[in-house]
Amino acid sequence: MKIVLQRVTRASVTVNNTITGKIDKGYVVLLGVGAEDDKTKVEKMVDKIKKLRIFPDENGKTNLSVCDAKGSLLVISQFTLYADCKKGNRPSFTDAANPVLAEKLYNYFIEYAKGEFSEVESGIFGAMMEVELINDGPFTIILED
Repeated sequence: MKIVLQRVTRASVTVNNTITGKIDKGYVVLLGVGAEDDKTKVEKMVDKIKKLRIFPDENGKTNLSVCDAKGSLLVISQFTLYADCKKGNRPSFTDAANPVLAEKLYNYFIEYAKGEFSEVESGIFGAMMEVELINDGPFTIILED
């Protein structure tokens, strides 16, 4: 599983001119599901995201979690995180999960996260999405398992 996590002041995702998810302060979670991933990895990653302390405290130090900062999650399916560009000019995606497994684990990620965070919004799996965000910092972290 690969995640690009961006701390944002606001973000939204639009599909077919309709906003499907919108948050204020929080994280945009670009989620790539690998062929070997399972529910245990999903739970581990959600727990890691919940415990990360990358929001500023009253002294400006990165000591607060997204929950401490009363932030939200916007989860976007992003299989292209598994792009392998080592050979040639066209990426290979052989390490990405097949669409059936990827959708199952993407939906489980959202479901599990909703039990851990006060607000979880999302895009639509497999759809052409337009993602808008204001990266706060900018602060971007890559998580892999």
